[in-house]
Amino acid sequence: MINAIGVNDQVSLVMALRKKGIGDIEILRAMELVPREYFTHPAFKEQAYYDIALPIDCGQTISQPYIVAYMSEMLGVDKTHKILEIGTGSGYQTAVLSHLGRRVFTIESHRELQAVAQHKFDELELDNIVTKVGDGFDGWPEQAPFDRIIVTAAAPEIPPPLIGQLAFGGRLVMPVGDRRDSQKITIVERTNKGFEREQTLPVRFVPLVRHNEDMG
Repeated sequence: MINAIGVNDQVSLVMALRKKGIGDIEILRAMELVPREYFTHPAFKEQAYYDIALPIDCGQTISQPYIVAYMSEMLGVDKTHKILEIGTGSGYQTAVLSHLGRRVFTIESHRELQAVAQHKFDELELDNIVTKVGDGFDGWPEQAPFDRIIVTAAAPEIPPPLIGQLAFGGRLVMPVGDRRDSQKITIVERTNKGFEREQTLPVRFVPLVRHNEDMG
């Protein structure tokens, strides 16, 4: 059990992720570089390096580190990739992706969360991240196509605009399920023959919500 916050906790977390089957060295390195406590709500900082999801503002969560690492591994990012993330949240997954890809475009429906995350990215000098407040269901058509798309909230189906913004040879990773107890990580690849789909790990994510002005 991890009790204190610091470098040793990040190392311990990485070791735990390796034992759980995360083998990609670049992902493990990114997880070690990103200080999870910095993206955790102050009330839960002592639990920052537990392998659990934690509450953040606006009724959202910061994902379990294993799920962040797993989804990143399934995404298959390299340094040439342009990534779209739907659901910035605390910015933790975004920060991990920033160490893996060329550029990360991330959309958050809650203005409060987007502003806090942007401030954190600025302080950490993660200058390959572009954020905006918007409706994740619509994606970011002005910046499409994307080599990789990751959605960090669940929906009964993958929004069609996101499929349309996936580059040929691209990959999308998203939790899909019409109930919280039926969600599975779903991987879609766009090939010359069309779209190939695979479901893997059972998960529990907060729902993907439409943006409206009441969110700020």
